[in-house]
Amino acid sequence: MVTPENQSERVVRVPLGERSYDVVVGAGLLMGLGPRLAQVAGRGGRAFLVADSGVPVESLDVSAASLQHAGFAVTRAVITPSERDKSLTTVETLLGRVARSRHERGEPIVALGGGVVCDIAGFAAAIYRRGVPVVQCPTTLLAMVDASVGGKTGVNLEVSASGATSDDHLKKNMVGVFHQPSLVVCDVNLLGSLPHDELLSGMAECVKHGLIGADWGDPGLLEWTRKSIQRAMSLDSEALVELVARNVAIKAAVVGEDEREQGATGRGRMALNAGHTVGHAIETMHCRAVYADGATGPPGLKHGQAVGLGLIAEIACAERLGVARAGLAREVAGLLASIGLPVKAAGMPPAKKIAEAMLDDKKTSGGRIRLAVPTGDGHCRVVEAPSSQALTAAIEAIRA
Repeated sequence: MVTPENQSERVVRVPLGERSYDVVVGAGLLMGLGPRLAQVAGRGGRAFLVADSGVPVESLDVSAASLQHAGFAVTRAVITPSERDKSLTTVETLLGRVARSRHERGEPIVALGGGVVCDIAGFAAAIYRRGVPVVQCPTTLLAMVDASVGGKTGVNLEVSASGATSDDHLKKNMVGVFHQPSLVVCDVNLLGSLPHDELLSGMAECVKHGLIGADWGDPGLLEWTRKSIQRAMSLDSEALVELVARNVAIKAAVVGEDEREQGATGRGRMALNAGHTVGHAIETMHCRAVYADGATGPPGLKHGQAVGLGLIAEIACAERLGVARAGLAREVAGLLASIGLPVKAAGMPPAKKIAEAMLDDKKTSGGRIRLAVPTGDGHCRVVEAPSSQALTAAIEAIRA
C-alpha cells in the first residue's frame, strides 16, 4: 500500500508481520537519513556506510553528515559496482573492515548505491555476527524498484572447470540469504546523477512490473508507465516519485505474500523473475545490445537490458505454447524500443549454450527450466519444461 507523507513523498509498507518495514520515496531524502535511521535503530552507536564508487561524493558526504548529526559514529567503505566484484572475496574484505570498526550486533550497515552494492551490503549484514540491521539507500532506478526491496541478498559465484577467469563462468546470485532491511530510503534526486543508459536499464524492471500489475493491485500501471515514461526520463520529480512508489508497491505486495519464493505458480515471488531466466543467462556472455534503429552497444549487457531482452524472448516462447496472447512479444519489444532499450542482441552464443546456462536459474526444478511469463492481461503464469523447439525459437527471436 502506498501512503502519502507529504506532497512530494510516498511511503510503501512491506507487510511482513513483526519484520515489516517502510520504503520511503521522495526527493531530497538523504538529508534526513540520520533521523529516519534513529527511528528504527535508536539514536547513537555506530553506522557502517557502504557506498558505490559511482555515487557522487556530495551525496556520500550528505548521508554521512546526516547520520553523524543523529548521533551515529560513521565508518565508510567504497565498493566497485561490477559483477566481477560482486563476490565472496569482496564480502570478506568488507566484513574485515566492519569487524575492525568494532561494529556491534544491533548497529546498522547502510548501503548507498546500485543493485550490486545493495546485494553485497545486505549479504554482509545478514552474516556478520549472525545478522545486523541493514538500511538500503538505492541510488539507481533499478535498485529502487528491485534490488533494495524484498530481502534478497547475495553474490555471484565463479565456477570454472579449467580455473580460467571468465565472465562466462559467473553464476549469478548463487550464494546468498534472505535478510530483510529495516528501512529503505529512495531519494529520486540521485537519479539525476545517473548516466542515461543506467536510467534506461531500470525502466525494464518497471515494464516487467506493469506486465504483472493486475495480479498485485495495480492493473493500470503498464498504461500509466507508457504515458508517463517521457516525464520520468526527463527527471520530472513528481513522475519519478510515482513511478518508483507504484513499482515498489507491486514488489511489496508480492514479497508480503511469498517472501521466500516458495510459491510454485505465477501467483508468487516467482512472477518477479519474468524475463530473468533468459536475461541472467545472456547477461555475462559478452553480447552487444542492438537497438531498433540498428545501432549497436559495447560488449556486455547491463542487467536491465538483459531483462528487457529476456522478456521479449520468454513471452515469445509463451506465445508459441499458447500461454501468452498472440502478438504480446512484438508489443513489448515496441514499448522497450520506444523507451530506448535494445530489442536484439548481437554476438549471442548458440541457443543450446544459452539453454544450458538457464539451467543454473534458481527457478529450475528437477533439472527442468521454468519460466515466469506475463500473459498479456496483467497476469503471470509459470511455464514448466518448455520444449526445446519453443525455447530455441524464443532465443532466436532476440538474436540480431
